[in-house]
Amino acid sequence: MRSLPPALDCWFLTGVTATGKTQIALALAQRLQAEIISLDSMAIYRGMDIGTAKPTPAEQAVVRHHLIDVLEPQEDFSVAQYVEAAHAVIAEIRGRGREVLFVGGTPLYLKAMLRGLFEGPPANWELRQEIAREVALVGSEALHARLEQIDPVAASAIHPRDTRRLIRALEVFRATGEPISHQQLQFDEARPADECRVFVLRRPIDQQRRLINERVEQMMERGLVDEVRRLTSEGRRLGRTASQAVGYREVLDYLAGATNQATMTERIKTRTRQFAKRQATWFRSLSECRFVDIDGAVDVAPLVERIVSAGRRGRDSLATGDSA
Repeated sequence: MRSLPPALDCWFLTGVTATGKTQIALALAQRLQAEIISLDSMAIYRGMDIGTAKPTPAEQAVVRHHLIDVLEPQEDFSVAQYVEAAHAVIAEIRGRGREVLFVGGTPLYLKAMLRGLFEGPPANWELRQEIAREVALVGSEALHARLEQIDPVAASAIHPRDTRRLIRALEVFRATGEPISHQQLQFDEARPADECRVFVLRRPIDQQRRLINERVEQMMERGLVDEVRRLTSEGRRLGRTASQAVGYREVLDYLAGATNQATMTERIKTRTRQFAKRQATWFRSLSECRFVDIDGAVDVAPLVERIVSAGRRGRDSLATGDSA
């Protein structure tokens, strides 16, 4: 087991889904003379464009982007692989004399880049499949209750329906006899915000919900169903990682005839709002984060100057309210 080092000298712009990160990120990258590394666990996949709100080719032409469109959706990609790839890209960018700006909303990637990564024992696929069969038989809530008995710390951080992380926690315990939370503690060193350059865009909750609903409607209009249909044509299937992406799982159910289009759309909206809530919880739990409150249309240039100034001073929260 080893830990890859944190990336404390990099800039980070994050926030829950549909906050409006892309426009601000492009301006911030230009101001910093930075290149962007995607902090999005699904933008890594080719062809998954609409459902991930991936930066367009025109946007990627403005600022050089990395870790976008590097894998096929049939391939799996772990946090450890992401961290290793990100560190390689950081070295390349630094070699060109440029700043590094991470942009995206995957909190687990953010935490791994800030605090290092506990890799744990290698995957035991036989054991993992055995636990997956138990989930199918008794339900994830029952397995979550079991995890609460053996590792209450991990259970408190894992949603009962987050089957991927639930299975991994149980797998590590059965393989090592030690709770995964105990093994992770040495890689969970929190740092004060003024030692980092992590800025979290935050909107009023009602506005955020409206923007999420609007984004889902736009994704449907742009052809999300056709995108998933193309990705799964000729007998292809999305891999374990890609098939869990918000929106794609619901479309897969729709294409399988398990639901109608109206129900599918509402389920995507609901799941996206739930995902945003979990993202916000993650960000609040990370002491490295400084919150940037925005409301309505954003005047990008002065906002970027505020972020740059705060990042270089290493002090002064940009939140207008309590960030906890």
